[in-house]
Amino acid sequence: MNTNAIVSGLIKRSEFFNPIAEGKAVLRSLLIQAIIFFLAFQLVSYFRETSMLATDTHIVEQYNADFNAVTTLDNNTVSLFAQGKTTVLYFFAPWCQVCHASIRNLQALHEDNKAIKVVAIALDYIDDDEVAKFTSKHQLTFPVALGNEGIKKAFSITGYPSYYVLNKQNVITAKSMGYSSELGLYLRSLIL
Repeated sequence: MNTNAIVSGLIKRSEFFNPIAEGKAVLRSLLIQAIIFFLAFQLVSYFRETSMLATDTHIVEQYNADFNAVTTLDNNTVSLFAQGKTTVLYFFAPWCQVCHASIRNLQALHEDNKAIKVVAIALDYIDDDEVAKFTSKHQLTFPVALGNEGIKKAFSITGYPSYYVLNKQNVITAKSMGYSSELGLYLRSLIL
């Protein structure tokens, strides 16, 4: 093949290739995909959360069960009621990978905001040792209650992790299912 023909072909191809325009098209495509993913994620989260208790639910009035003395991992008891403090109830399963990822955020919230009561409630675990390993691995310093099917049903827990934020009057002010950042948890706890 003739060298001039090859060079001429390359020059013609380069006339049609504009790296800036190509870069903008790729960025636009990625942005559109990110927006679609975000909207789909929000929609799925919304539908998952519809199975949870409604915000404005008053916990004390809603249930006759005694949530004042739930056994903890260290053989003490903890109340699931707010008792005059904004309270985050975190329902988890030790085998849940999202729980492993999000529990650090809950620990940080607990350490940074002493005005907020944090209680984790273990559900769907095999034995206390499984919960103890989870707690030890993440060096949790807030109470970890050993939940049961009655608590799971009363709080309408269908997925992990699930969060409820209670105001000082034991009314649910916020809820979430799935991963939540420390900032997300903090902002939900401010909704009073």
